[in-house]
Amino acid sequence: MTIKNDQSTSKTIPISEFPYPEIHPLLRSRRSSRIYDPDRLLTWEQIHLLLEAARSAPSSGNRQPWIYLVFDPSDPEQLEKARSCLNPDNQIWANRAPLLLLAVSQDIRPDGKENTKALHDLGMANQNILLQATAMGLHCRPMAGFDAEKARKLFNIPEGYTPRVMIAVGYPGKLEDLPAEVQEKENKERSRKSVDQFAYRGNWQQPLIED
Repeated sequence: MTIKNDQSTSKTIPISEFPYPEIHPLLRSRRSSRIYDPDRLLTWEQIHLLLEAARSAPSSGNRQPWIYLVFDPSDPEQLEKARSCLNPDNQIWANRAPLLLLAVSQDIRPDGKENTKALHDLGMANQNILLQATAMGLHCRPMAGFDAEKARKLFNIPEGYTPRVMIAVGYPGKLEDLPAEVQEKENKERSRKSVDQFAYRGNWQQPLIED
């Protein structure tokens, strides 16, 4: 049997129907949720644990080119400033999250050269945070929908550093507390491309598995 690789169609399969052996339950259970309990706050110990997870991520040359700005209710003014940077569609649900993390990449290496791997490395640190949050029973969702230049000005982020992603973190809340349009998005079945659409054996578009 040959697994055909037809790039002209957008073939996706529900996560619940993955045909191959189970991936780790932590990876399967991670979800970019919009459902948060605004009244249940995280402790500083929990926040520190999330950042420790980021610290353990691999990076090119061990440069660790990431900075995280932390916004929580202990400084309501800064938290509101961070929320104001979000796109309106994200504010509808993300304003309920008690913790926002602004992930910033360090784009210039100590030797003055561009760090072309900075965004890749920051992505791995972000994923560590998402998995650690999931392991702690927390909801989390990364967001590209925010005003990066506004964030740069509000939080005094210098040149050579770029705000990349805002991450909402918090305890699970109630779906019914969200507007109907957000509930609809949350109830939508998750799907992913099949492996043969993004993995080739040897040459470009060479089928991954064939008899």
